[in-house]
Amino acid sequence: MPRAAAKRRAAASPGPQRSVAKGRPRHHLLVLHGPNLNLLGEREPQHYGRVTLAEIDDELAARAARAGVSLTCFQSNHEGDLVTRIQEARTSADAIIINPAAYTHTSIAIRDALAATGLPAFEVHLSNIHKREPFRHRSMISDVCVGQVVGFGALSYGLAFDAAVAHLARTQAQSK
Repeated sequence: MPRAAAKRRAAASPGPQRSVAKGRPRHHLLVLHGPNLNLLGEREPQHYGRVTLAEIDDELAARAARAGVSLTCFQSNHEGDLVTRIQEARTSADAIIINPAAYTHTSIAIRDALAATGLPAFEVHLSNIHKREPFRHRSMISDVCVGQVVGFGALSYGLAFDAAVAHLARTQAQSK
């Protein structure tokens, strides 16, 4: 499916996703939110803060508009849905920003899907996973990501967005 048609479909379809595109975007970013992130603002605010997922997505949409890039955000509590979106990104995105949430520590499927795309991926966590319980210290996806942004609350997403846009610009400049 052509990129424009896919974005229209994503914007028009119901469900936990949204798409933003202004004018002719330079790049398209896919933002994936893993399980339980739909409960942000309510769930364990001492770790994740009071900002909702909708507020995070709104801030990312504003950044995308300012940067001249298009953006699709998607949240799922199901590993297979996230893997499918990652696989589809091969033909529709230039980079992936992902907070796999609990799947960070367990999902070889998400790790392998990210590796298979060949796209630059940026791992995001609201809390500092390295200062949490020992089982959270290990990321199954970090070795296939450009970098990891952790511990800055909702700002982690903005920092990862800025890093992704800068990485794409740098890569594009180097290829000329």
